[in-house]
Amino acid sequence: MKSKLLLTIFLFVASLAFAAPTADLPFGPWTRASNEPILSPQGASWESAGTFNPTVELVVPMDNFNQPRGSRAIPEIVMLYRAQDASGTSRLGFAESIDGIHFTRRPDPVLSPEADYEKDGGVEDPRLQRFGGTYYLTYTGYNKKDAQLCLATSRDLIHWERKGVILPAYKGNWNKGWTKSGAIVPEKIDGKYWMYWLGTAADKTDQMGLSYSTDLLHWTEATQTPVLPRRPGQFDSRVVEPGPPPILTSNGIVLIYNGADDNLVYRAAVAVFDRNDPRKLLSRSDAPIFAPEKEWEKVGQVPNVVFVEGLVREEHRWLFYYGGADKYVGVAQALTK
Repeated sequence: MKSKLLLTIFLFVASLAFAAPTADLPFGPWTRASNEPILSPQGASWESAGTFNPTVELVVPMDNFNQPRGSRAIPEIVMLYRAQDASGTSRLGFAESIDGIHFTRRPDPVLSPEADYEKDGGVEDPRLQRFGGTYYLTYTGYNKKDAQLCLATSRDLIHWERKGVILPAYKGNWNKGWTKSGAIVPEKIDGKYWMYWLGTAADKTDQMGLSYSTDLLHWTEATQTPVLPRRPGQFDSRVVEPGPPPILTSNGIVLIYNGADDNLVYRAAVAVFDRNDPRKLLSRSDAPIFAPEKEWEKVGQVPNVVFVEGLVREEHRWLFYYGGADKYVGVAQALTK
């Protein structure tokens, strides 16, 4: 009887330890807001092979895009998405929506490969962050040889000024390969900007790094080892990659990330870092919070992938935008807490 009581107490305490991080999150369980893709490849040109891995921004009425596209009396969601042509070259497309589900696309991309570090491969996997009246776009510049984390800025989300490579490939305290996926924290901490990013360790696995900056252009690595390492034998044993820009709460820095196992099945998870020290991990998912289930998430250019890169908070819900099988855009939702 005593042993059963001790076991019961142990399981109860363990369950509390598991549940505590979930209680600290600003959103509840995820469900699909649409069972079908909300963006799919179209035409025979720049977005014919894939439309995926989107970032989003909630544009409020006082934002002035100086574009003849309506009065913007109602807040709308603007999406920048990776579009791929038949040869595999990537560009960034622009779409907008009032309800977060049905999007209208511009006919031409807003960012196409021009610089030497983008030629032939393209511009990939965007993330957006806004400071003041300026939008900061991190993206991967790929020239068929190297993939490197790059930055561009804009006042209207349409016209972009390149700032160049901000984290060069093959450099860093532990990174030995390409750099990608820059997720910038939305506020300064300790007088500095902070960014989570993806690098490749000596064992050829992709793990998460952290850097800081005073000007968003020049970045210094903050750790000697990955800030969020892979976990052998788990769903994030092969890849640990930042998702959308983090959410700041009173309990910490909430970072949704994309994890892949040894079979390269991609699922979403969440990590929480200290609000005052972005290097300090407080909690981390023991299991994925979102995984490929639909046929279009399992079959595409790359199978078995849900890859979250954008999020928006509405009054009563969060919307999470993701790439499905490197071919489609999907959206999940969760109630706000």
